[in-house]
Amino acid sequence: MAGLLCLAAATVLPAGAWAQTVLTLGHGAAPGNPRSVAAEKFAELVAEKTGGTVTIRIAGAEQLGNDVAMLTSLRTGSLDFTINSQGAASGLVPELAALGLPFLFDDPADAFDVLKGPVGEELSARFDAVGIVTLDWWDNGIRHITNAKRSINQPDDLKGLKIRTPADPMTVDIFRALGAATEQISFSELYVALQQGVVDGQENPLANIASSKLYEVNPFISLSAHKWESTPFLMSKIAAGRVSAEQLKALREAAVEAGNLQRRMMGEAEQKLRAEFEKNSKVTVNEPDREALRAATAPVYDAWKAKEFGTFVTSLVQAAGN
Repeated sequence: MAGLLCLAAATVLPAGAWAQTVLTLGHGAAPGNPRSVAAEKFAELVAEKTGGTVTIRIAGAEQLGNDVAMLTSLRTGSLDFTINSQGAASGLVPELAALGLPFLFDDPADAFDVLKGPVGEELSARFDAVGIVTLDWWDNGIRHITNAKRSINQPDDLKGLKIRTPADPMTVDIFRALGAATEQISFSELYVALQQGVVDGQENPLANIASSKLYEVNPFISLSAHKWESTPFLMSKIAAGRVSAEQLKALREAAVEAGNLQRRMMGEAEQKLRAEFEKNSKVTVNEPDREALRAATAPVYDAWKAKEFGTFVTSLVQAAGN
């Protein structure tokens, strides 16, 4: 125990080593969501590891705009960190969206193993080229379909439905391959859009469906597991230039430690929430024919391998063992 305490102490930077620095972290998750909880943990760890010389101010639930707006603020230096979405971030690094190829990963752990290797290194280099530092990869979960009209069992069940997707070309391609119409709506506006019938359904991990209470207006939950998404934890290069090398190291360590919490919470939520939804008489939970969904979305692979970054896509698919 004494050895562990000495190790922990060694990572804490002495108070007064640098002037006080306040950095702002923006994200779009609702309170109680694993992303929101882990963001608070990140702030605690940063204060601890920097001896209080760096303070993290958190603005969640899209207080600073949607994910796209926060990425713009990150590049201009008006925002220091964002725990963002794969879809929005792929607007800056198109290769990132390929992580969401349909049924590429059955388990988030497999995806994180891939991101620890050359795939993650290349994506980080791409972010670096647009003025962004990648601190860690968090988990946006295995995603499922909800809607207000019927259970989804076969691809044909999606025909005639309008599905909200994030600003993510991969998700759009998947649902178009399944025969659904798509519309991009900001996550903060999604509940009302579903409530008013602007769209019939949406797709998200169970943790997001629960924390934003989407099941109240989308009582049909189909456990499609059609894709996995990362949650990139990103820092402005401008902000990175405002801290010392030691402080930046502490920020990276804090992001990884908080990420371990976030990933664990996402995994626990998937199991816990499935059981809760199955017991809830106000919602209907089903498992679609995933092989039928997989077959219907197979052309998405060919389309993405034909893109200008097709070599990366091929390498990713090989690294995933597909």
